[in-house]
Amino acid sequence: MAVETMPAQTTTAVPGTAFLKAAIGLQTLTLFFQAVSAGLLLSTSYGETLHGVGARVTYGATMVYVLAAVLAWKPGGGSPRPILYSTGFLVLSSVQVILGIAHMPMLHVPLGVAMFGLTVLDLGRVLTTTASSRASLR
Repeated sequence: MAVETMPAQTTTAVPGTAFLKAAIGLQTLTLFFQAVSAGLLLSTSYGETLHGVGARVTYGATMVYVLAAVLAWKPGGGSPRPILYSTGFLVLSSVQVILGIAHMPMLHVPLGVAMFGLTVLDLGRVLTTTASSRASLR
């Protein structure tokens, strides 16, 4: 009786996917830090400094996300959809900076909450998409 074995399937990961995941994770962490520093802004003397520094780091993390999305798409052969998401976050971050400088908390705070929710959803999408595509290849 001959035993047939199935050929091993190889997974071809899209180059740049790990960088994309890291960039979204960094953005999510920086937005969480911004929420924490916003609370400190209301209750401590050093909260304003932390929130200001965090704003710059968050803006930089959003730019890194745009770069990661482009690198995962063009040279990596991935979907162009993350470019749309990352560019949207860059626009929202720019609006946040303007609202923060203008001292408009009635718009700045809800937009910050929405951005954190959106980045958590985006991180979940990326992590579950890659996990489900890995599982389907097995």
